[in-house]
Amino acid sequence: MRRNGRHQIRREERGERGIRPGEGRWVRPGRRRVRAALVAGSVAVGLLLSACGGGSGESSYDRGGSKAKDDNGFPAPGPVQPTGPSGNDEGTAEGDRKGELRESAPPADYLSTFALDVDTASYGYARRTLEEGRRPDPSTVRPEEFINSFGQEQDYERPDGDGFTVTVDGARTAAPDSSRGEEDANSDTFGQENRDWRFLRVGLATREAEDAGERPPAALTFVIDVSGSMAEPGRLDLVKESLGVMTERLRDDDAVALVSFSDEAKTVLPMTRLGDNRGRVHDAIDTLEPTDSTNLGAGVTTGYRTAVDGLREGATNRVVLLSDALANTGETDADAILDRIADARREHGITLFGVGVGSDYGDALMERLADKGDGHTTYVSNAEDARTVFCDQLPRNIDLTARDAKAQVSFDPETVDRFRLIGYDNRQVADEDFRDDRVDGGEIGPGHTVTALYAVRVRPGASGHVATATVRWLDPDSRTPHEETGQIEASSLDRDLWSAGTARSGLQVTAIAAYFADALRSGAVGGAAVPVPPSLRELADRADDLASTRESRPIRQLAETIDRATDLG
Repeated sequence: MRRNGRHQIRREERGERGIRPGEGRWVRPGRRRVRAALVAGSVAVGLLLSACGGGSGESSYDRGGSKAKDDNGFPAPGPVQPTGPSGNDEGTAEGDRKGELRESAPPADYLSTFALDVDTASYGYARRTLEEGRRPDPSTVRPEEFINSFGQEQDYERPDGDGFTVTVDGARTAAPDSSRGEEDANSDTFGQENRDWRFLRVGLATREAEDAGERPPAALTFVIDVSGSMAEPGRLDLVKESLGVMTERLRDDDAVALVSFSDEAKTVLPMTRLGDNRGRVHDAIDTLEPTDSTNLGAGVTTGYRTAVDGLREGATNRVVLLSDALANTGETDADAILDRIADARREHGITLFGVGVGSDYGDALMERLADKGDGHTTYVSNAEDARTVFCDQLPRNIDLTARDAKAQVSFDPETVDRFRLIGYDNRQVADEDFRDDRVDGGEIGPGHTVTALYAVRVRPGASGHVATATVRWLDPDSRTPHEETGQIEASSLDRDLWSAGTARSGLQVTAIAAYFADALRSGAVGGAAVPVPPSLRELADRADDLASTRESRPIRQLAETIDRATDLG
């Protein structure tokens, strides 16, 4: 999922030189790409922007029957070409900094390609931090994880079987007849007219999660941090309570194993079929006590070894890491940790689900582990969060419906002047790798939705086709590739963002989450990362009204969280 990590590994295995996408760029179709050294017009903003494409002449865009379609009728990927400057291990070139808008020429196409992601840890950790009266570190704010925290608020149609449906919609970010006055209404920090800006939303949905009795059995190896830092209230005590409740929710034919780690790691309970053994599982949970330092590398290595030893054919085999991810002993680098268990991941397809806890939390390490471990992350801050994750979500969604899922959006140069993908900075995929199934994507389960939000500036007076979105994935068992596609016309982007229709569709909560992440990331209210940014106070009011309209507790919590950020100034 991380272009500078797992995607790079696959390219190196093929003996190819990895290409790193650039960060923080608007896409201006019609300009030719320059070399990495030619970077102009850096302007500080809060939101890192995904590298997207635009060009003229021989560009490979899909316009409903254009030359840019492959034989299967889907938009063709762009030509092989550089997608940004080479950089260091964090994916930034020398002299580039996170939070900067870099003006550089785009590749000669109109494509935006990224690996799917259902992580939500960034939003959960931001909520916890704000509850404690602190603003989150901007580096921990990932807009796509704020947006995808409200997947159940979306009205996307779902498929009958495995795979995805594709929903593409959008709205104006500002009404043409704004009452704020002509000069204020039609100018923004980008130096362009607000009335030409739109939000374009790409929504991907899998089938509903099956009842517990219909899914395949699960073989879950829980790797539990029992280091000294886990003694803080709301860490190990929360984990133990949640595991105890979850043990009663799982089926008799499910199996669990427990591995604990501090300065060393040990298998507390080998893979054990629940059946009549629930008492044995509870006894093992009760033995967990905090002590010593955090050798996370030893925990993950022992966890995967235990999972392989207890591998069950026909079951969903998964490692669940529960930790504050504050590694301070042994191996502390995510790549090195996962290299130790590479064979187990690739040969047996054992995915890693990271669950973060604690007011001090190693966000970057946990995200990296999950990205490269073919899994995802979430964060729990209280008993309610923990019960939702372990008792509701995990038992239902332990199955996979798609492997290596990637999305590609093809914009039409006759209607689109610029576009920007909000978030997904660490999920970028080179355009030419969209249909290369050796390049990793995201692993997605039933009951999930994935939302990508674009800021799009349409050409004045433009009409007709705007974009085509395609999702590609592999069948989790046969590895057979599949694709699904959706399109949108300019007329479908003309409704007001704050109309009743967008409230019903879920687009409003998507926009509110994106605006909120932008404000936290930029460190300034009304930053320049998204079109027409409202103040935090206005954003809180919008969220509060929407929560009342939809009678939604998660949106009410979002409104309260924005209020806390507003009070902090």
